[in-house]
Amino acid sequence: MKEKLINRVGRIVSGSFNSLVTALENAAPEAVMNEAIREIDGAVGEVRTELGRVIANKHLANSRLMEENKRHEELVEQIELAVTERRDDLAEAAIAQQMDIEAQIPILESTILECSAQEKELEGYINALQAKKRQMGDELRLYKDSQKEAESQAQSVPGVSGAASGGVDSKVSKAESAFQRVYENSTGVSASTTAADMKTAAQLAELDDMARKNRIQERLAAIKGKVNKDV
Repeated sequence: MKEKLINRVGRIVSGSFNSLVTALENAAPEAVMNEAIREIDGAVGEVRTELGRVIANKHLANSRLMEENKRHEELVEQIELAVTERRDDLAEAAIAQQMDIEAQIPILESTILECSAQEKELEGYINALQAKKRQMGDELRLYKDSQKEAESQAQSVPGVSGAASGGVDSKVSKAESAFQRVYENSTGVSASTTAADMKTAAQLAELDDMARKNRIQERLAAIKGKVNKDV
């Protein structure tokens, strides 16, 4: 979930409706309240979109994990067959592919766990926003009722007319948004690569390749020992 969306949800849920009205009491509080409720609806929509993306990623990772596990099992049989037929070249190729799969499986499993946690978190945000909207709706109704009662009492007092509320329309046009959206600019730092760094990277890559080939040979030797023992 994007950081700015998390911050926005937290700001909306933790915001005080009463303090908002007090701060903007001269800028059409009812319009401000309605704007705040509309922003909640917008935030819920954004969270639902993010939730859909997370669920889709989780599904893809699950499907990929099942495919890789199935392929890994198939390779076990193929490697043993290659060894039986004395085709070390085929066995080595299959072992290399098997090792690639083994390297990916923990990442896929981690992705699934992470998506599950994000899914639960996002559902919690939606519930919190909906609860906040209900709370704000109740307070808006209370505010309207109090305004009607105040107007009724004012009309019952001699010499007081409805002209006092004539400036409301102009105040509505000047009302600020209930909550200001915060946007965070993402920045990246580019690092220059020196010739020495490139040489070191090449040497490390060569060492990694040597270690990989060694692991392939070790696994091939172990499989040969198992096959020869079973024969």
